[in-house]
Amino acid sequence: MSTLFIADLHLSEQEPAITAGFLRFLREDAIHAESLYILGDFFDYWIGDDDPNPLHTEIAQALNSLKQKGVPCYFIHGNRDFLLSSRFAKKSGMILLPQEKVLELYGKRILILHGDTLCTDDTGYQQYRKRVHTPWIQRLFLLLPLFIRLKIAARMRAGSQYANSQKSESIMDVNQQSVIEHFNQYQVDWIIHGHTHRPAIHDIHIDDKIVHRGVLGAWHHQGSMFKVTKNSIELVSFPF
Repeated sequence: MSTLFIADLHLSEQEPAITAGFLRFLREDAIHAESLYILGDFFDYWIGDDDPNPLHTEIAQALNSLKQKGVPCYFIHGNRDFLLSSRFAKKSGMILLPQEKVLELYGKRILILHGDTLCTDDTGYQQYRKRVHTPWIQRLFLLLPLFIRLKIAARMRAGSQYANSQKSESIMDVNQQSVIEHFNQYQVDWIIHGHTHRPAIHDIHIDDKIVHRGVLGAWHHQGSMFKVTKNSIELVSFPF
């Protein structure tokens, strides 16, 4: 048996190939797993569980079908879908997790998270993240009419794209010291995350021990997952 991890699908009505690839992944891969973990940026944006977007209903039904077949799905919020809440979780059957979670899998200790909190060199983004995670700001946003929320989300995405285009590649990657601090804090063998869109497995020497950081790829042109079994942890890419 295996446990699967994915992130950064950025599902939207504008990218039907990614949606089709994800639905195929559920039918052909996830159905054989013990469980599925989605590590954020599942959707390209999320303006509230009350958004009647047909794509959300389609995805919720597919995830619920997976649950009914005995495969639980767990979700950690990303920077695009941090407002996804209990209403959608109930509809889809997903279990919401805190932003950092340690798993004991097949004798391995694995820390999972979206990954944006590791990018501490990007101080502008970290300030933005702190602001939008303020509870009263979120409550105020969710009180706005849907069409206004949609306009705000579009403006924020455009602003984020422009800001990222002005930053160096190194600033938008993880900070190595932050990574080491997480290994030391949680005493884990592995960290698995997404966010940076730089799929790889990094071996890290800490004192006299070698630990590993696994980075999921974004689903731009192909799928990406970590497959964890009793014998291995494998980064797998596959066509839609």
